[in-house]
Amino acid sequence: MFDMSALKFDDRGLIPAIVVDTETKQVLTLAYMNAESLRISMAEGRTCFWSRSRQELWRKGETSGNVQHIVSITADCDRDALVVEVRKEGPACHTGAESCFFEPVYTGAEPPAFSYEALLEMLRARKENPVEGSYTSYLFEKGTDKILKKIGEESTEVIIAAKDRDVPNTVYELCDLMYHAMVLMLDMGISLDDLRREMASRHVIDHKVKQEKMVK
Repeated sequence: MFDMSALKFDDRGLIPAIVVDTETKQVLTLAYMNAESLRISMAEGRTCFWSRSRQELWRKGETSGNVQHIVSITADCDRDALVVEVRKEGPACHTGAESCFFEPVYTGAEPPAFSYEALLEMLRARKENPVEGSYTSYLFEKGTDKILKKIGEESTEVIIAAKDRDVPNTVYELCDLMYHAMVLMLDMGISLDDLRREMASRHVIDHKVKQEKMVK
């Protein structure tokens, strides 16, 4: 059991809290907690901060509805900063952005890591602003039937490659299938969060079933 008295609050009685989306690992915001807001956060299971500008307790989402449900709170090695992993309801930023960190300051030579979120945004851009010669824009222009036909074709290619136990080719064909599935998601207005919620619900069910079997 962690000794809460070991946390090091500054001379104002505050400790920085870096809030992270537990699903995407995106940094959402940097806020501050005092001992009381930390206690409330742990008791209620949702983030409560100390507003330095208003000099009062601030429960995230109390006016906007954009609540952050706490998954875990971890202290750093010096115990003077916290990482708060949350499952959020709605944007984290008061501007309506998903994260408070969206102003580019510097971009290095290293390419950013691949993410499904970034790929989905690129596909969305091709849908909303079609580019001549773009295969993605072509799929959206042709519509759902064309997209479904391609998914059928790519599914068959996956089956053939897997049947031959050809791992590299199966990986290649799975990527093609996933790409077309993401195009379909945008065509139907399905988000990655929709998939995460469905997968999470299945995980919870599976966990409960395992627990019941252990009890029996």
